[in-house]
Amino acid sequence: MSALTRWEPTTRWNPFKELEEMEKRLSGYFGRTATPAGSDKKEAISVAEWAPLVDISEDDKEYVIKAELPEMKKEEIKINVHDDVLAISGERKYEKEEKSKKYHRVERAYGSFMRSFTLPEDADGSKVNAEYKDGVLKVHLPKSEKAKPKAIEVKVS
Repeated sequence: MSALTRWEPTTRWNPFKELEEMEKRLSGYFGRTATPAGSDKKEAISVAEWAPLVDISEDDKEYVIKAELPEMKKEEIKINVHDDVLAISGERKYEKEEKSKKYHRVERAYGSFMRSFTLPEDADGSKVNAEYKDGVLKVHLPKSEKAKPKAIEVKVS
């Protein structure tokens, strides 16, 4: 048999394999487990590590951080400011599994979370306040007085 007609086992190239391997390595550094995207024809059933989604906005007076924290009580949420870092943490408890129910899919994530944000230079971390309503946490972070623009009148002589 010549070298030209010999069959070699082929490996199908997956362009996302390197990305998946990198994600696994990075996830390992942060203590998370990565689930491969296209590793099986069946959908992978796993519970993701939970990190609430946030929106951050700003106006002339303050920064506002809105975090989605559905089905949590305000007592389960902690807000801390230390060394110019604002941290929001808490834990969403898993519902008690009822023996009479058969679960087909569990996509909502549960467990402990922490989101932290470096405060901008013009933010006054000592005056942070928050409100929680309908599963949305709003953290108000006022801007410091020295950072607010002041109009200076120029006199013409």
